[in-house]
Amino acid sequence: MNTKYNKHTNERGFSLIELMIVIAIIGILISVGVVGWRAALRRGNEAATIETLNKIREAQASYALGHHGEFGTFDQLITDGSLDDRYKGNTPMINGYVFTMKVIPKSTSNPSNFTVNADPQNSEGVAATGRRHFYIDPVVSVVRENPDQPATGADQPIGG
Repeated sequence: MNTKYNKHTNERGFSLIELMIVIAIIGILISVGVVGWRAALRRGNEAATIETLNKIREAQASYALGHHGEFGTFDQLITDGSLDDRYKGNTPMINGYVFTMKVIPKSTSNPSNFTVNADPQNSEGVAATGRRHFYIDPVVSVVRENPDQPATGADQPIGG
């Protein structure tokens, strides 16, 4: 009977407490990693949105050259070949941002004009797709940003 007792005391393994500590540490590491990943995702969405706005500005300039100074809607820019099908509709959502374009046709007293706002689909909490709101029009030379509400031409340029 003594040999049975010695056999069990020589076995090595983890106690329940040690396993619980390891699981707690893994949980902490995962939670920190998820927060960092979401922050990187937001920054990536914002950078992609700025690039998209610059692409839209270039597409509008090209469209206006070929259409007697008139700017086009998203659907017209797609038909013209300047943008791809992701931009279909009045408010396409790309990279977690909702794009809204307003096109004003030229009149006898005013030239054609357009504005584009890019607002995060969700700007609050851990699931935020972005924090900043962006704006372009043919007059402003740099994308404008506002951290709290839809941006306008009066807001600060990015990085400003």
